[in-house]
Amino acid sequence: QVQLVESGGGLVQAGGSLRLSCAASGRTFSSYVMGWFRQAPGKERDFVAAITWSGGRTYYADSVKGRFTISRDNAKNTVYLQMNSLKPEDTAVYYCAADRNLPTVVGSSREYDYWGQGTQVTVSS
Repeated sequence: QVQLVESGGGLVQAGGSLRLSCAASGRTFSSYVMGWFRQAPGKERDFVAAITWSGGRTYYADSVKGRFTISRDNAKNTVYLQMNSLKPEDTAVYYCAADRNLPTVVGSSREYDYWGQGTQVTVSS
């Protein structure tokens, strides 16, 4: 089992940047595929990005490709989401998620077993 704690959210102007972090408990962090999802008020939880166990493969939603970068540091038990060129439509609560297996559908929230509590990102226009 793994526990996840997100940090790094906040208020930023459009065009700005933020870096989210997700710290994981335990000594088996490298055994988990990690993902980032986001949920805006009144909307479903949407896939943002995912990264495989050693970081060899990354996946992105079309809406964030070229602007967001997912990375991980297994020595620090942490996954990151660097967000650049932020837009007001990026405003949401951002969640990190983990699963031991590479999901059949990487972007499906139902495929991840563990979730953090979320961190709010607000982008002002």
